[in-house]
Amino acid sequence: MDLTILYRGPLASCDYDCPYCPFAKRRDSTDQLRADRTALHRFTDWARAQTGDRLSLLFTPWGEGLVRSWYRRTLVELSHQPHIDRVAIQTNLSGRIDWIAEADPGTLALWCTYHPGQTPYRRFLDKAERLAAAGTRFSVGIVGLPEHLEHARRLRADLPDHVYLWVNAAEGHTYTDDQAADWTALDELFPFSRHPHRSAGLPCRTGSSVISVDGEGTVRRCHFVPAPLGNLYDGSYRAALEPRGCPLAVCDCHIGYVHLETLPLYDVFAGGVLERIPHSVRM
Repeated sequence: MDLTILYRGPLASCDYDCPYCPFAKRRDSTDQLRADRTALHRFTDWARAQTGDRLSLLFTPWGEGLVRSWYRRTLVELSHQPHIDRVAIQTNLSGRIDWIAEADPGTLALWCTYHPGQTPYRRFLDKAERLAAAGTRFSVGIVGLPEHLEHARRLRADLPDHVYLWVNAAEGHTYTDDQAADWTALDELFPFSRHPHRSAGLPCRTGSSVISVDGEGTVRRCHFVPAPLGNLYDGSYRAALEPRGCPLAVCDCHIGYVHLETLPLYDVFAGGVLERIPHSVRM
């Protein structure tokens, strides 16, 4: 089968402390980091062995994964597997990036977020420019808070033209039409993020061709629906995969609503759904 998997292990520690971040951060202990590494290695072994399937993988850790060596090694290793079409990760781009030279650039992709106040602007931009020079597939984004608007405009002016700059509507924030127009001038797809999408009962690829997996191997249709479908490692999830409507009233996160069949986003992001790169802005 062709299967897209969003993996989120127990890692929750982050080197940033953004006040608008919806994730509850902790400082992982040595034992917690060891447990995360063990869980990731188990998932990596499983993914490497699924040679009868076509896999696309997005790592969406609660914390920052690329400051941990085991995430960097996993991305490199999985990028070279012929049955894996894409391996991507969400990252604040704070860690080292020299490891990308070891990965297959046709498979690896990064979903990068710039957080003003957490890292010097020039440091972030330098890394983005190095990724572009290396031919790495990546997008760059920012949270659409009013105080971030000038930072976003500066980013758009300085980033290479082919690098997509996306804007996430800030959680709990309401935008006037004028404010939304400012953000849409930077990201023409911002209107998809501006308002939550009605999803109750609507067809969604999650639970059929897209699944979410945690560190224990529990499979769910997505990160936002807690009901389990089975376990990845005993194969019990496979019998539960089928088209189904969304059980939630609304979906307001890109990694969820991008899979709604009632939205055109699979066409918009064709070939770049996991790394959030629209088809129209490829290199």
